[in-house]
Amino acid sequence: MNRSAWMLGCALVLSLLSVSRSEAAVPQALPGAERFSAELRGTLDAELKARGADYVPRTEHRKPGGAPIYTNRLLLEPSPYLQQHAHNPVNWYPWGDDAFADAQRLKRPVLVSIGYSTCHWCHVMEEESFDNVDVATYLNANYIAIKVDREVRPDVDAVYMSAVHAMRGSGGWPLNVWLTPDRKPFFGGTYFPPVGRGKQLGFLDALKRLRAKFNEQPDNIEQSANQILAAIRADLEVAGATQSQGIGADRLHVAVRAYQSRFDAANGGVGQQPKFPSSLPIRFLLRYHRRTGDARALEMARLTLRKMADGGIHDQVGGGFHRYSTDRRWLVPHFEKMLYDNARLATAYLEGWQVTGDPQFAAVVHKTLAYVQREMTSPEGAFYSATDADSRTPEGQLEEGYFFTWTPAELLDVLGEDRAQLARSFYNVTEEGNFEGRSILHVTRSAAEVAAQFEKPEDAFRKEIAAIDASLYAARKTRPAPHLDDKILTSWNGLMIGAFASAGLALKESRYVAAAKAAADFVLTRMRKDDRLQRSYRQGDVRGDAFLDDYAYLISGLLDLYEASREARWLREAVALQAVLDRHYADPGGAYFTTADDGEALLVREKPEYDGAEPSANSVSALNLLRLYEYTTHEAYRGSAELLFAALHPALSQSPTRVAQLLLAVDFWLDKPKEIIVVEGDTGSGTELLLAELRNRFIPNRVLAVVRQGTALEEQTDLIPLLAQKVTRKGRATAYVCVERVCQFPTTDPAEFAKQISGVEPLPAAP
Repeated sequence: MNRSAWMLGCALVLSLLSVSRSEAAVPQALPGAERFSAELRGTLDAELKARGADYVPRTEHRKPGGAPIYTNRLLLEPSPYLQQHAHNPVNWYPWGDDAFADAQRLKRPVLVSIGYSTCHWCHVMEEESFDNVDVATYLNANYIAIKVDREVRPDVDAVYMSAVHAMRGSGGWPLNVWLTPDRKPFFGGTYFPPVGRGKQLGFLDALKRLRAKFNEQPDNIEQSANQILAAIRADLEVAGATQSQGIGADRLHVAVRAYQSRFDAANGGVGQQPKFPSSLPIRFLLRYHRRTGDARALEMARLTLRKMADGGIHDQVGGGFHRYSTDRRWLVPHFEKMLYDNARLATAYLEGWQVTGDPQFAAVVHKTLAYVQREMTSPEGAFYSATDADSRTPEGQLEEGYFFTWTPAELLDVLGEDRAQLARSFYNVTEEGNFEGRSILHVTRSAAEVAAQFEKPEDAFRKEIAAIDASLYAARKTRPAPHLDDKILTSWNGLMIGAFASAGLALKESRYVAAAKAAADFVLTRMRKDDRLQRSYRQGDVRGDAFLDDYAYLISGLLDLYEASREARWLREAVALQAVLDRHYADPGGAYFTTADDGEALLVREKPEYDGAEPSANSVSALNLLRLYEYTTHEAYRGSAELLFAALHPALSQSPTRVAQLLLAVDFWLDKPKEIIVVEGDTGSGTELLLAELRNRFIPNRVLAVVRQGTALEEQTDLIPLLAQKVTRKGRATAYVCVERVCQFPTTDPAEFAKQISGVEPLPAAP
């Protein structure tokens, strides 16, 4: 019987039987494992009782009253991913010294299994193997098993992902790695089926074979582990810069040519599948077009934005984007939604709108941010992490994508005949469907074309589609929703703070700026101890030292928030956080380590170079340093940026498309960034007329300060020396547009201001 049917049956039994949950809660010994100490058993029992009668364990192994048969240490961990495994029969440990001490004591190998709570294949492997008593019995008797949430411990994930890349040439999640008791990997892979399939090794067979080799060939295991460790160090330990190395425009030209050679001219993006939105860096292409006039770079960006917006990867009804598309057409997504993807895409669509003026792009920004505010924002204003790919059918079965898909009959039931016909035509809903007998909503014809088919004015048709979306969204809310990962990560909040702030400034939406401020305030007050950021928060539990990406992404978001809010607090916080980063994470030879100098020592102290699912934090830091330099004129920021570029020069030279985020910083570096100051009088007269000229213009390489004359301006002069002696003219808001501290003639005239900010420094031509 599969898990879904079992869980449905258990729910029925629970409603019929009167067995007390608290009486049945005492954890049973895990099969094949040493018995827990009385203290640990008592702690687990107390935690189970505290969950109350409504607690539903995520396992098919339950007692008649619904209580779990098995409970392991993960019940005490706040991570939603670890909680999902708390009732496996596996004797899971969280990552930590206790697990490795027991491995040394018992002379056992270690299995480290890494994933995240919304990972579809992680769920599959849990159901097939980790909730299987036979597998658990062998695993518990022969290994120490450790579960890791990659989103909470990206440092651990990076080390062992590098190992699997070295062994297999690729990686992914779930990530399963076999270690010696001293933490060195000797074998690894991603998803393992429960039994072998063709050439693919079954999980239990892998456990048995590797345990035999560990026992019988310890020298070979040690030799393999040392070779893999050497490969990890070569991959993750970036050498410091021996001298400053110049970076020229040639790297930007090379990157564009590489993207052009791989571009999918029919569907946008690069011509591979699965297709990730980040595989084609829209924001870089827009910058390249701005400074070269390259029409193809613009068309690559524009076509990709349009095709993604029209595709199934975009939630047409509820807004937001799924993680990636399994096909070239952006049609069939992997249905999980990640906060970081939606932050980056909202920013890309915003910049796309500034460059092209396409109203569809602005509409996507509004729809994406509305989704985040509605479904991904905590009561305190911070942003949740993700939602799952899987959801339940009316029969209780877990199916990928069910929540987001439709049949013609469902449309008819919700919309009525006339509106259902419109929806079927516009969103391509058919009887046969395009995904497991159901239809993923997507657009293949413009609103004008479909409106003409139904002999309706386009404006009226668009309003009708908006009403249809609202009706479908309301109906969809009655379905069991996908699992929400409600942990709050500093890094991902930093990305979304930047997206809301930038959109608030460009689209003149004060509610977006307010959302960014609420999230920033939460992180800085609830997720910081003394002057040090923490990694994650969930239900009042703050855990883990922050990593480089937490600082880098949050600093970037705070700089955006300063520009949008005009409040000096956010710039001061960015400066303070950069000081912590420089003190505890910087390599004197250039760039930053993932972990702090006083953090946990892993096999390797990673210094990230390449973009992955998220942008390289060193690349984000490079742009942060350049922006901070423009504000403060502190040469230390510029010097750190130079060293960072020098340290990453080999990566930029060998494979510029793998450091796409760094290309944004390189473009800033090679430009003559504008320092834009708007000084407003006591009444604020004329400020909005000036800012209106800035909002819809694409001027990425600039810093902005809008400051009221008087005390506010004087208090910020220590931060921004360029504010000194800036005053209004005739009481009206006055703009100062400067380059390298040399300012053009101050102006109160919006037309003159528009002219001053619109100048572009051309990029040197390709050789």
